Amino acid sequence: MKVALVTGASSGIGRCVAVALAKTGYTVVLAGRRASLLEEAARAGGPQCLPIVADVADESSVQALFARIQSEFGRLDLLFNNAGINAPRTPLEDLPVDTWRAVLDTNITGVFLCTRAAFRLMKSQEPRGGRIINNGSISATTPRPHIAAYTASKHAVTGLTKSTALEGRSYDIACGQIDIGNASTALGSPLAHGTLQADLTLKPEPVFDPKHIADAVLYMAGLPLDANVLFMTVMATKMPYVGRG
Repeated sequence: MKVALVTGASSGIGRCVAVALAKTGYTVVLAGRRASLLEEAARAGGPQCLPIVADVADESSVQALFARIQSEFGRLDLLFNNAGINAPRTPLEDLPVDTWRAVLDTNITGVFLCTRAAFRLMKSQEPRGGRIINNGSISATTPRPHIAAYTASKHAVTGLTKSTALEGRSYDIACGQIDIGNASTALGSPLAHGTLQADLTLKPEPVFDPKHIADAVLYMAGLPLDANVLFMTVMATKMPYVGRG
């Protein structure tokens, strides 16, 4: 039995990946803050899915989540750090510090807390080791206007991915990152109707089906622990990202 944890699993990319992992044979723990949506996602994945309400930005909540995983299954083979939030588009000089902190608390501190807990479990379990996949963003290196907190948080995720991959070598823990551009989810779908460009004009952008993200995560997860995808970009082919679009 292989056990996976997907954070932010109640909707969007998290739900899509959790269901795909379950259909592939994983026992999947679905974590998120919205109980009813988590339970609905777990039903879609089947009986091997366990929904657990948790807030990745809260240390005690993460500790309780991993204690439950250890109690129920005794191990964790895969962590998909997917939980993340954005904030309303705001010019940098008008960005409230509480909004900044809320985005970083979820998008990077949450990834750290879950990674730290997974490290402790993966180091001690038999057989030892596992894989951690972080949901990054192309915004980490190519931002849009007025999303400074989100961009900074995802840039930090990239640094944490590299540190985790390096420190995990001694314990058979592999870590990689998937950077996504314009998935057709509740967060990404408005892109098709018009989003802010670098010149501050509004233009629609292509989007793509998030099932391709699930396929990518399944590929990364299926590798033996002596092989790793450190970074993978999955994007809408015609989005204005490469060069000048």
